[in-house]
Amino acid sequence: MKKFSSYKRKESIAQIKGEELDLLVIGGGITGAGISLDAVTRGLKTAVVEMQDFAAGTSSRSTKLVHGGLRYLKQFDVKVVAEVGKERAIVYENGPHVTTPEWMMLPFHTGGTFGPFTTNIGLRVYDFLAGVKKEERRKMFRPEEALTKEPLIKRDGLKGAGYYVEYKTDDARLTIEVLKKAVEKGAHAINYMKVIDFIYDDTGKLIGATMEDQITKEVHEIFAKKIINAGGPWVDGVRELDGSKHGKHLYLTKGVHLVFPNKLFPLQQAIYFDTPDGRMVFAIPRDQKTYVGTTDTTYEGDIAHPTMTTKDRDYIIDAIRYMFPSLNISADDVESSWAGLRPLIAEDGKGPSEISRKDEMFVSESGLISMAGGKLTGYRKMAEQAVNTVVKQLKEENGILYSTSDTEKLPISGGEVGGSSGFETFKKAKVKEAISLGLSEERGLSLVSRYGSNVEKVFEIFVERRMEAESEKLDPVIFAELCYGLEYELVYKPVDFFVRRTGALFFAIDWVHEYKSPVIDYMAKSLGWTDEQKTNYTVELDQLLKEAVTPVE
Repeated sequence: MKKFSSYKRKESIAQIKGEELDLLVIGGGITGAGISLDAVTRGLKTAVVEMQDFAAGTSSRSTKLVHGGLRYLKQFDVKVVAEVGKERAIVYENGPHVTTPEWMMLPFHTGGTFGPFTTNIGLRVYDFLAGVKKEERRKMFRPEEALTKEPLIKRDGLKGAGYYVEYKTDDARLTIEVLKKAVEKGAHAINYMKVIDFIYDDTGKLIGATMEDQITKEVHEIFAKKIINAGGPWVDGVRELDGSKHGKHLYLTKGVHLVFPNKLFPLQQAIYFDTPDGRMVFAIPRDQKTYVGTTDTTYEGDIAHPTMTTKDRDYIIDAIRYMFPSLNISADDVESSWAGLRPLIAEDGKGPSEISRKDEMFVSESGLISMAGGKLTGYRKMAEQAVNTVVKQLKEENGILYSTSDTEKLPISGGEVGGSSGFETFKKAKVKEAISLGLSEERGLSLVSRYGSNVEKVFEIFVERRMEAESEKLDPVIFAELCYGLEYELVYKPVDFFVRRTGALFFAIDWVHEYKSPVIDYMAKSLGWTDEQKTNYTVELDQLLKEAVTPVE
């Protein structure tokens, strides 16, 4: 396995600067990660830079579902439904450790958005268009069957339920695994590297970018034949640097999710349900928790730092009380939360009703290629289209021929387990191995599900460095994950580890509080932070811990 190490940060930057790149990708979310993997597997010399941590924006703050495209059926967008359904299956097969089928129940109530007849027809059409596997095709429940599946749902006016499969994922880990595979294939990637200007030739064509290292504040110039802007919510900011932000532009909306302990919200079945104002939200069980979301409100604040407000929190709590009236959930029950932004596409002179939720590509006069409005499920296809544009341009300009996309059947990092069927066998064997090493079955399963085929390296660190973990006052498993993150996943700050690599701030906030001090101490010592860095990174984590439970107005 090629190391992707924070200990080699300076060397990584030097390698990027020293190579004549075919493609520079700006943005290390799922779209940028997918583009870098597609490009490097076609033979393009590729680098990706991210001004925060990888997946720090939308790609760690979604509903954490690889949607199957059911919602597009309402717009009768048959082609999109078929493509998204196919892509969902590809994402699952290439990374079954980070994506798992999740049966979703859609209750029908008198006066609700959905009814038994229309839903039955819609799900049947969806099964056909999306190529849903036989064992995952929709089922229809009578009221008593729906209540057996989930006794907590509202009984008054219940007419039955639809039952279909969505795919649950860890969005941030999906992103990092795609990126690690790109690095294994030869791509360069560095986080905390912000593009601050572009470099042009005498004809005004883009040939490189000036960027500032957010860790050292050093400024670097990187040259590339082609540059793709995959900045997610920051796409327009990058276009402004290029002087090409006109016509269509981003319209940002915010989505908030709340997390509750299972003992207070003992949901046993994922639910997609009506809110009092006629919207639909999800309630999903995960890791002994239940999370619920999302809101959908216009956002005009700090793009890098969306937060939950009291209004956001109360909206979701009201929705929970509406569908799960027996719970008496209150604001005090919220254990954690997250807020993320959706980069939708609007056009000058057009109203909110004409805002597009599809992805689009813009090519400026200078040659900057901007990808806007991407979705988690369609990341691979969007990447393929972006790189197709690049290779077509390179062929026209230089006569260089590159291969077609090769990612459809390429496992991402950790996904080398023989697909979804092979993963079940792999998982059983590795959980057995974890137990033999002294771990509980639950902990072993958690590690295998998080790291897939890379779990062997985590086990190795756990065994070989257990004494060191104890001397650092760290649980040996957490220490093994931290060391793996530092050496193989470019973890540099505490928030990288606690938020993006483990998801602990969302789903295990208690152990973030318990282990944050020894984790920070070890990282400061091993990465050689200054006292100022240690203070700043500690404050950053504490701020996120506070905002997870306390609304910011």
